[in-house]
Amino acid sequence: MDSTEKRKRELVEKLGILLEKKEHMAPVAARIFSYIILTGKQGTTFEDLVENLCASKSTISTHLNHLQDLRKLEYFTKTGDRKKYFIINTDFNTMVQRITDMVEDWKREKQIHLEIMDYKKDVNVTLEEQNRFELDFHIDYIKFLDGATSSINKLKETLKTNKTNIQ
Repeated sequence: MDSTEKRKRELVEKLGILLEKKEHMAPVAARIFSYIILTGKQGTTFEDLVENLCASKSTISTHLNHLQDLRKLEYFTKTGDRKKYFIINTDFNTMVQRITDMVEDWKREKQIHLEIMDYKKDVNVTLEEQNRFELDFHIDYIKFLDGATSSINKLKETLKTNKTNIQ
């Protein structure tokens, strides 16, 4: 195995672990998605996934179908070749919707922190100083959410303007 292939395998594992946690993916699904991300526009076949991820055909098939159902993957075919070549779904509308959903989640989270902070402020009036709630975490977290929302909205506008391809 050459150094590039070894590096790819290591990155598939690292990214796979991240996706398991962040996207709540099954371990094999996360490795499939990672492998396809690192393969790029050329795509990868079912057979390549079975061989490189050392998983059974049925396991790969199940997770490939699930990732396609989630619209995370798509495939293309080549003239004269019966194989499917899997790539990440770069559908513009899917990416924009995912960003919109993320921003809505952050808005809800911010609202809850604002309500908790207001409650704690009200209760602090009735408490002795040593027993008062600290509000710094909520203040800092709300600032973080505002900054993250602003940054992701800029990315969304860039995507809309350029229809950027992420592969």
